[in-house]
Amino acid sequence: MGNYFTIYSYWRYKLIHFMPIIDPFNPRKKHTLLLAHGAGESAQSNFMNQLKELIEQFGIQVLRLNFLYMEKALKENKRRPPDRIPKLIEEFRNQIDTLNKKPIWIGGKSMGGRVATMCNDHNNVTGCIGFGYPFHPPGKPENLRTEHLTKIAKPCLILQGERDTFGTISEISEYQLSKKIHIESIIDGDHSFKPRKRSGLTQEENLKYAAQKAAEFIKKNT
Repeated sequence: MGNYFTIYSYWRYKLIHFMPIIDPFNPRKKHTLLLAHGAGESAQSNFMNQLKELIEQFGIQVLRLNFLYMEKALKENKRRPPDRIPKLIEEFRNQIDTLNKKPIWIGGKSMGGRVATMCNDHNNVTGCIGFGYPFHPPGKPENLRTEHLTKIAKPCLILQGERDTFGTISEISEYQLSKKIHIESIIDGDHSFKPRKRSGLTQEENLKYAAQKAAEFIKKNT
């Protein structure tokens, strides 16, 4: 019985404290961004892969991570709903703790960015970056997820598509947000920064712009 509980406790500890960071960590890098995925796609999605590559061109180390529910979904090869926000916050905070007490930036795509803003007060965090923040569910602008954003006390950049159904730029202009939050508009972009053809822009160009602005913000505020 004692061995059983020892094994159980070990694996419970592993599950709680170690969700996979899928990129190697180099503690010698001056700037590090820990980046979480959105609700429906993993840290290995095309969006996350492109974002990592583009941001790293500016000399910033990007570490992508999967939440535990997503790791299970990948292993089982089937979709799973996200865990509740408090559990995701706990996982993200625990992962920050593993990075050798080094000051880092945190962020994420959509839900991952939302969770990052809720971990922005961590002692080892310098600031956070949100790529397509889910201010409200699509079609439900009255269901705001902004209460904690009035209390953000560290630098926070939110890059938001003008047409994002989770919160358009015109809608956001009416919100009461912390003065520490800077909103950067992505021209004609949707929730993944994809513009319409008539805009004359491409998603790749918008992603490059977002990566550049994120890198500039990190370097300016570190």
